[in-house]
Amino acid sequence: MLQPPTMDSTLLAICLGLFSAVTLAAANMSVKMGTDILVGRAILSTSAAILILPAAFFVPMPDAPTWAALAIAMPAHFFYQICLVAAMQRGELSLVFPVMRGAAPLLTALAALLLLREELPPLAWVGLIAATAAVASFALPAKGTRMRDHPDGRALLWALGTAVGVALYNVADARGVRVAPDPLTFIVWLFLLDFILITTFALAVRRKKLAEAVAVKWRYGAAAGALSILSFGAALYAFTLIETARVSALRETSVVFAAMMGSLFLGDSFGRRRIVAAVVLAGGLVLMQFGR
Repeated sequence: MLQPPTMDSTLLAICLGLFSAVTLAAANMSVKMGTDILVGRAILSTSAAILILPAAFFVPMPDAPTWAALAIAMPAHFFYQICLVAAMQRGELSLVFPVMRGAAPLLTALAALLLLREELPPLAWVGLIAATAAVASFALPAKGTRMRDHPDGRALLWALGTAVGVALYNVADARGVRVAPDPLTFIVWLFLLDFILITTFALAVRRKKLAEAVAVKWRYGAAAGALSILSFGAALYAFTLIETARVSALRETSVVFAAMMGSLFLGDSFGRRRIVAAVVLAGGLVLMQFGR
């Protein structure tokens, strides 16, 4: 159960959310730099499980409600990962990442309202609407191109699917850390189990090329795995301190960092419209933190 936030807990949650945003952007850039996005994602999840394994000996074992919460969270994470892989294979990081992460807070807020009975003040909804409008501007095609002729149409559809996955796992994980005997129990065991579905899928569809891809780009996946622990662990703990939608909004300011990283390190185009949209998106998400 979420306790009434204090000034100290709110400040800690904000710091955790922003830290999660930076590391989330870096983790996804590491996966994007690999030769195979699916393999990179599988390496990320497997590396995270290996790195966090020792922590399982220092946290309470999951009880029945925690196992039930994990059983709900795992399919949500797998759906998110499949959509994420498809989006990143088809579009630039600086295009698909803002759409998939920027649309997630509004969907998360709606899901949290319906499933967790978490309500937000009017100012927070204003921030969400502004952020969603910014996301829409990212999705617009170049001037003179009709929407139905959008060259990145499929990438954007997968990015929106990813946003749905983010909303689903945010709500599932928020419930999980709150019902667990200790928040760290859910965090550790989620990382321990999360690799199973995506790695099994990668083995099934990349069986012939998997070893080659791992040998060439395993470092990117391993780095992303370590960053994933830091990023998602911080967000999960923040779920115990403030409302789910607020944590999601803070974490999704990663769109600015991802757009910058994509431009600097991956050669993505980053025109004036994307700069303005990223700033408006981040501003709308930050606006959510004010007013109670």
